[in-house]
Amino acid sequence: MSQPSPISGFPEWLPAERIVEQQVLDALREVFELHGFASIQTRAVEPLDQLLRKGETSKEVYTLRRLQAEPDEPDDESSALGLHFDLTVPFARYVLENSGKLKFPFRRYQIQPVWRGERPQEGRYREFVQADIDIIDKDSLSFHHEVEIAQVMADVFARLPLPPVRLLVNSRKLIEGYYRGLGIADVDDAMRVVDKLDKIGAAGVEKTLVEDVGLSSEQARGCLALAEIAGDDASVRDRITALGVTHPLLDEGVDELVRVLEGTAGLRSDRFTVGADLAIARGLDYYTGTVYETRMEGFEHLGSICSGGRYDALASDGRTTYPGVGISLGVTRALAPLFSRGLLTASRSTPTAVLVALPADEQRAACTEVAAALRGRGIAVEVSPTAAKYGKQIRYAERRGIPFVWFPQGTEGHQVRDIRSGDQVDADPAAWVPPAEDLRPTITGPAAASD
Repeated sequence: MSQPSPISGFPEWLPAERIVEQQVLDALREVFELHGFASIQTRAVEPLDQLLRKGETSKEVYTLRRLQAEPDEPDDESSALGLHFDLTVPFARYVLENSGKLKFPFRRYQIQPVWRGERPQEGRYREFVQADIDIIDKDSLSFHHEVEIAQVMADVFARLPLPPVRLLVNSRKLIEGYYRGLGIADVDDAMRVVDKLDKIGAAGVEKTLVEDVGLSSEQARGCLALAEIAGDDASVRDRITALGVTHPLLDEGVDELVRVLEGTAGLRSDRFTVGADLAIARGLDYYTGTVYETRMEGFEHLGSICSGGRYDALASDGRTTYPGVGISLGVTRALAPLFSRGLLTASRSTPTAVLVALPADEQRAACTEVAAALRGRGIAVEVSPTAAKYGKQIRYAERRGIPFVWFPQGTEGHQVRDIRSGDQVDADPAAWVPPAEDLRPTITGPAAASD
């Protein structure tokens, strides 16, 4: 077999990086469950007509078809399948299918891979892991959940070994009300254009609003004036009022935005801040209320690593509507640039804390018993693969990053050596434990050190 070529956009981690990712996922699960979110997992595929219902996503969806499909096998749009590009659309379908079995408001978390047919680059991948939380209810959903989502993420980022992050919030109600106050008819198209401000700049946005959306130059400049507003507290209200635009939906959106800012004021730290940014709108059509984006300090060029918002009509069977609010952390997007720059790794590339040295091949059974005794108390152990000289077995442990080597002494007992310091002491397999910091690999690096 020839040397394989990597496929861009499908990251694969080395063992130390995978250890970091697993610890991050464990921390996410723990925080989500502490806040009462239940875990679910949805299938990898959805009908294309469901995937393409909302937002500008058709160019990103991978379709699914058997290589040797029969010539007469149906392949119309209603039967075709695609890999899910996010976890919110599958979750909405899941709620509709299981609504009679769920208790509302339903709080769920979901950690799974998703697939998008994007041009691979840093921060953009074809396959990546997302971690989502959502709160969904029947008929109506109280606004305080929109504040709660931000509060949960404050707990999340306090636990993760990432650089400082800033959660940016806005309100689609605020934007829609403001645009209607300007007399803009095609609000959704205008939102999508302004949401590209970071990519095409103010001049590009103004030109597109005028030429493609049909706004007047005055209306386009009004959209940009709103997008320039940012702040950490209720003072954003005064800046919006100063623009001179009025509409009832605008007032409602401003009130909700201020409530989010005030509800998160006590959670801010040097690692986590919250602020309003009226330039963000989110590109997907299904958002209707508060929207969130998150920037990682030093990596703002990646865009948002954690996004979401309120949606009122995504899950509906025509009789009952299930409004919800949620947020999604792009785990791969956040970790990959830290790995590539050496800012995050694990203290060792194996979970093994102890290597049981093998004096002779005929003593493997006895060494396996020692390993089993240690494992029974939660210590990760492996037995040396060969009965080489002890010096070679110690070097094997060093190459693996294993901190301790266990030496069975037969009837004379046992000893264990910390191969980093050379200290060697008597030890009992039924009682000895390594220092807490050596029991499991730890996350190391500048990003982790700031935690």
